[in-house]
Amino acid sequence: MDQEIIEMVKRAKAGDKEMLIKLIVREKQDYYRLAYVYMKNHDDALDITEDMILKVYENIKKLKDEHAFYSWSKTILVNCCKNHLRKNSKVLSLNNLREGSYEESFGAREDQIILESHLLGLNQKYQEVLKLRYYLDMDYESIATVLKIPLGTLCNS
Repeated sequence: MDQEIIEMVKRAKAGDKEMLIKLIVREKQDYYRLAYVYMKNHDDALDITEDMILKVYENIKKLKDEHAFYSWSKTILVNCCKNHLRKNSKVLSLNNLREGSYEESFGAREDQIILESHLLGLNQKYQEVLKLRYYLDMDYESIATVLKIPLGTLCNS
């Protein structure tokens, strides 16, 4: 993480609301994509992202390591998604994970159905790891941080 971002995080921790917004805007696409993977709906993803921003604002002073701002805030976002899904008893479906046209070829659609059936046969924890890795292209260290699991456990799973 570059020094500019660290200084921005320090200012946000000191109460600079505009700096916090700038930090969030820098990664807005990543936040949205992460929320969308869980929520499967544009409006819900935006709502959850707003919830995350509020929680980050309320808790920024508790952040101990400025270098960890983005992984910390993404962890908060994942927790917001999980809490919302739990409250609303929504079932995560892999149907809409990929953004794309509705005019997919039959072969691609068939592959998607096969992939979905295999993923649904996995434990929820493994589904989550695979979605973060292959749909969001997150590295293993980031996945371990966001899901709060040891990196060794993730790589040996």
